[in-house]
Amino acid sequence: MDTIRKDNWDDEYSIIGDKGEIGFIDFEDDKSVCNYDPATEGPIVISIPFPFVRGKPQTILVGEISKCAITIANTTSDPMELWGVRIFCSNPTDSFTLSLKEPPSANSNAEKLYGFLEGYSLEDRVLQPHDTLTVWLSCKPKEMGLHTSVVYFDAGDDRIERVVFLLAEDNVSRSLAPNRPFSKTPRRKQFVVDEHVVSPRPARATTHGFKYKLPQFPIPSNLRELLQDKQVPDVIMEDLSMGTYAAFFSILVVMEELHLEEEMRCHNMECVNMRRKGSQFLALEVPGLAERRPSLVNGDHVFVKLENAPDSNAYQGCIYRVEADEVLLKFSNNLLTHHRNGNLYNIRFTYNRVNMRRLYQAVQAAEGLEHDLLFPSESTKRRLIKTPGFVPFNNSLNQEQIRSVEMILGCEGAPPYVIYGPPGTGKTMTLVEAMLQIYATRKNDRILVCAASNSAADHVLEKLISNDDAKVKENQIFRLNASSRSYEDVHPDHIRFCYFDESIFKCPPLRALVQYRIIISTYMSSSLLYAEGVSSGHFSHIFLDESGQASEPESMVPIANFCSRETVIVLAGDPQQLGPVIYSKDAKAFGLGKSYLERLFECEPYRNGDEGFVIKLVRNYRCHAAILDLPSKLFYKGELLACKEDTSSSISSIVDFLPNKEFPVLFFGIQGFDERERNNPSWFNRIEASKVVEVINKLRASGDLDEADIGVITPYRQQVLKIKKVLENWELSDVKVGSVEQFQGQEREVIIVSTVRSTIKHNDFDRTYRLGFLSNPKRFNVAITRARSLLIIVGNPHIVSQDPCWEKLLWFCADNNSYKGCPLPERQSSACEEPIPKRNSISELENSCHSRVREWFQSLDEEVPQITQIVSDAAEGSGCRK
Repeated sequence: MDTIRKDNWDDEYSIIGDKGEIGFIDFEDDKSVCNYDPATEGPIVISIPFPFVRGKPQTILVGEISKCAITIANTTSDPMELWGVRIFCSNPTDSFTLSLKEPPSANSNAEKLYGFLEGYSLEDRVLQPHDTLTVWLSCKPKEMGLHTSVVYFDAGDDRIERVVFLLAEDNVSRSLAPNRPFSKTPRRKQFVVDEHVVSPRPARATTHGFKYKLPQFPIPSNLRELLQDKQVPDVIMEDLSMGTYAAFFSILVVMEELHLEEEMRCHNMECVNMRRKGSQFLALEVPGLAERRPSLVNGDHVFVKLENAPDSNAYQGCIYRVEADEVLLKFSNNLLTHHRNGNLYNIRFTYNRVNMRRLYQAVQAAEGLEHDLLFPSESTKRRLIKTPGFVPFNNSLNQEQIRSVEMILGCEGAPPYVIYGPPGTGKTMTLVEAMLQIYATRKNDRILVCAASNSAADHVLEKLISNDDAKVKENQIFRLNASSRSYEDVHPDHIRFCYFDESIFKCPPLRALVQYRIIISTYMSSSLLYAEGVSSGHFSHIFLDESGQASEPESMVPIANFCSRETVIVLAGDPQQLGPVIYSKDAKAFGLGKSYLERLFECEPYRNGDEGFVIKLVRNYRCHAAILDLPSKLFYKGELLACKEDTSSSISSIVDFLPNKEFPVLFFGIQGFDERERNNPSWFNRIEASKVVEVINKLRASGDLDEADIGVITPYRQQVLKIKKVLENWELSDVKVGSVEQFQGQEREVIIVSTVRSTIKHNDFDRTYRLGFLSNPKRFNVAITRARSLLIIVGNPHIVSQDPCWEKLLWFCADNNSYKGCPLPERQSSACEEPIPKRNSISELENSCHSRVREWFQSLDEEVPQITQIVSDAAEGSGCRK
């Protein structure tokens, strides 16, 4: 529109001039953009439009008008020339306007509406001495998200700038606003417990004494002091070998245990309420519980003391159940009788050492294993396996899966055989076929199956018992559960394969265990079999499913306790997906974060793909080819073959809001902001949560999709809860919402990913606690390979593009005309030219980093106490592992 000039502004109108462009402004990272001191800007003082409220932008509902009066004051005794007021740029484009009159409300009369003019700039005029001019800045958002504008005021010889932020939301996002501002809970030193009233003991996992009692494995005081002084024992700096194996991993486990002890102390609570739940329990809300801060499990103990009664007894409570954000505690009858819901308590958490003791026992027992089991190397002879033919129970197996089963059936002891299975290639299906073949044809063989989680172990059980041709007898298969597992957590159809008493799971005695031909367990719970007296060599085959998710000491719990020279060990997993959950940065950097599976791939026969040691499944039956394309190139050297039957390809073609019907990956860019509430440290983004629900409703309206066909992945527990809350209100509770970890091994027709983050400054926080999607290629890989037919990402492109994997996905969508939402960030040329890494590039980089760390330590022995923490932090930041 051409500039219109008039001699006087009394005729009140506004004009449109040339507009600039605005990129992403991170107001939380750069506070200077919204902190002004008008007194220092000169003789013209301009008020702050739409000032922040408690450090956050003001909010407005989509479709409504938000207006703000801006005063321009001449503080001098001389006339001042105001050359113009101009909206330099807005994001979204043209979302802000200027006017000299106050914008009329929606119910204003026709005369006010007719006489109102607005635009993007205002003409010059003279401000008389001590005169004040009021202009109006308005915004009527059409979509959710952060709206930003830059307004220029040219007065005299100066240009004064104001950056404006408004958050546009809808009723859904407004309903999810924090119910109380976030505040950190003050922490004090733990109270001393000299004497305490004990809690009722939980039901034991067995009704009889264990044959092998697990030793206490106390941490040696000298080792504790050494590690607490940030010094590193010499054995950690040496190459891992048979001679150093037990000492090496025992020290790493000690590092982890010391970290967990410290974490527990940091999470002690003061002046908190507990509420009665039923007749036997008190419920304690624990902020951060869902992010495992603190990490609590059934059977752990806590100590509580009344806040205003320093001389009162301390009471020991036992955790009977861990729920989303609270734990159920059982105390002595004395406390339960005197408890009132208004009482305030101080809480001290304690750390349950049982699982750590199992790890110490396992790595010590591993010293008795065959060398070729722990260290298959270049000296290992070429493995020639006689492959017997077989008639598959599953007729849909492909040639790689059939070959895998043949090799497993032909194995006769160490080294381990590995099924390398990228996402959706049928790892578990292959393992189940091998197990059924052994069960059907070798009546004297015994099988132990371990998985990294209860859900994964249950999945194996379901596959084994659902094969009608193999006809596994009910009395020959057993599902071993830890006593801490909730009875209600087990599917009713699976209860008959478990052993329990009064809804408490237990381990049956040895005479019963040896009758089973297949036992299914988690890695840790397999220790119960050792305690009952199951001997080494009892199992002819040990299958470790999801082995990439278990630390090496965890893998040794079943291997070291039950493996003999003739035992066949089979590992299935993917070192490019999520690895072990390790809390100590030091332990992770020095090797505890690396799974046994991942370490095997450093050995020559596995690294080179020798068929006698490993077979790679390359046919993906889960994902649409477009969904599979990027992860295949990033992590699997482009070898994955999309073999999904195109039965549901119509989903993308009938979804109205997809810009490219032939490309079922959509990135929806939206700028919200991260929030926390009360004293809960978990993050959420209500703008993204509302957008996710909007997308789900559109999918349900335009496609023939059931709720159960849709999954939502997001990295923060609070975002999970916010989305679930809205879905329940919309009666869409069958949509699964969870973290990446909860979706590993699962799939849905449609996956929606909410990345949450909207500011750069929290990236370090996420790295510290291993949260979020950024700087974690394995979490990225899992998140984007869960969808069968349609993948939708909802996030801030300016934040996710800080990560190389997410940046490639962002431009992958943009290049295929499948990006919608806020303006894209500036494309970095290096990102376009950088070659996609090969599968081993990440691990090679990690090994290289660790080598440099080791060289630094060896050359600076006398400075180790001072430099250890610095190097460990650097190793964590670069993702280094031993």
